[in-house]
Amino acid sequence: MAGSGKQPLEGVTVVDIGTLFAGPWIATYMADFGAEVIKIEHPRGDSLRNFAPLKDGVSLWWKLAGRGKKSITCDISKPEGLEIIKKLCEGADVLVENFRPGTLEKWGLGWEALHKLNPKLILMRTSGFGQEGPYAKRPGFGTLAEAMSGFAHITGSPDGPPTLPAFALADGIAAMCGAYAVMMALYHRDVHGAPGQEIDLAIYEPMTTILGPQSLMYDQLGTIQTRTGNAIPFVAPRNTYRCKDGRFVVLSASAESIFRRIMSAIDRDDLAEDPRMQNQEGRVANAAELDEAIQGWIGKHTLEETVSHFQDYEGALGPVYDIEQLLEDPHVRHRGTFIEMDDEELGPIRFQGPIPNMKGTPGHIRWPGPPKGKHTQEILENLGYTKGDIDRLREIGAV
Repeated sequence: MAGSGKQPLEGVTVVDIGTLFAGPWIATYMADFGAEVIKIEHPRGDSLRNFAPLKDGVSLWWKLAGRGKKSITCDISKPEGLEIIKKLCEGADVLVENFRPGTLEKWGLGWEALHKLNPKLILMRTSGFGQEGPYAKRPGFGTLAEAMSGFAHITGSPDGPPTLPAFALADGIAAMCGAYAVMMALYHRDVHGAPGQEIDLAIYEPMTTILGPQSLMYDQLGTIQTRTGNAIPFVAPRNTYRCKDGRFVVLSASAESIFRRIMSAIDRDDLAEDPRMQNQEGRVANAAELDEAIQGWIGKHTLEETVSHFQDYEGALGPVYDIEQLLEDPHVRHRGTFIEMDDEELGPIRFQGPIPNMKGTPGHIRWPGPPKGKHTQEILENLGYTKGDIDRLREIGAV
């Protein structure tokens, strides 16, 4: 497809009726690669539009999560609004939702009804605990998933409380998993000739998947992983270290060759040859001694000196950045990790570009999150509504 000028998902239509993070992010990732995403907002506006931080009353979260989407206002609780959703689903490939289980069914939009309406439709359902099970009807957010999955239990200092991430980690991981699931369903439908299908994603489940062999450790060894600060129980050395100028660096010696390079970089080849340090198990058991030696060297050098020195030794060490430093990093700028666009409400803005970097069919962000209802007229006219019809729908508050 290189040079074709087309994006991978051109021709795919996604209806996004999700709110906040996990569900809408699935549609965002698809919009980045060419899908037409129709974002359904309540006439009052999507709840994400009120999420801080805001500038001039405009949510920066909305600009990120609403990017590349067409916004239509629609009140699903009204029969006329519900009819609009059904018309959209008739011609769509994917419907993304993350309401509490049972909500779609209450509106007459359950899987059976949607499948009858459009047998090719893929229904992507994201919820805290999934559509089935004892907890299915409980309200669930990413924070609960981060706790229940076991992530919080192993995060933080050994003598401190469980620690939650300072960003929407579980929602973000669930969204990437959901986008992957939708792509598998599209492939199965379009390549194998199968009908559409319902996808049931619980936000806590992707978190349990990325946490590694904890269940195996408990099942086979009877051990439960605990909080170890910046260390992890299967790699050493691995920590944060303070430089002479107060900045921090991190390093990780997950490979034998890297460990030896790090020891050479700090003039401690003796530790590399120490019989106790000849495998990861031994190094983990003696992690405190290794950390002391590494900190002793790094603490005498500035961040710039430390990074440059370890590069000479090809040691796996890097700086701890804040967002300002990340945006200005020459490697990050070279790869276009962040892009600048003009927004009709805020002017020039910078935010994350599409990932992954597909060489033949790179992603493209058409616009940041648009003003509320910007595309309502266009979308309704495409569905066959006349100007009079649309005026009447506005009068009764259906759009």
